[in-house]
Amino acid sequence: MNRKILIVEDYEDSRQFMKFIFEDYGYEVIEAADGLQAVETIKNEFPNLILMDISMSVMDGLTATKKTRNFKHGAEIPIIAITAHGTRFYEKAIAAGCNDLIEKPIDFDSLDTVLKRYLKD
Repeated sequence: MNRKILIVEDYEDSRQFMKFIFEDYGYEVIEAADGLQAVETIKNEFPNLILMDISMSVMDGLTATKKTRNFKHGAEIPIIAITAHGTRFYEKAIAAGCNDLIEKPIDFDSLDTVLKRYLKD
């Protein structure tokens, strides 16, 4: 079964790099450049996991997470917050509905552990 990951990241270079890595791992990747695009994408797509940047223009990741949790199919999707602001946003991310938080720059060895935890077969 091919797992689908939604990458929500406003910096295109970062988004493309993550896409390259995850496709190399064998995941299908969809993208959104801000929280509003993410919410619109989630209405029509059913990702198995969302990597959600917290600080974005148009709509931030915490707001997008709260909106996603209101969708019937959005309640069960693991959402991992991504931030360059450190772990001080951990409690805010969890309160918004995120399952976990990882810091930028992303350590892809640690991320692999997180993916395996939330993308169980």
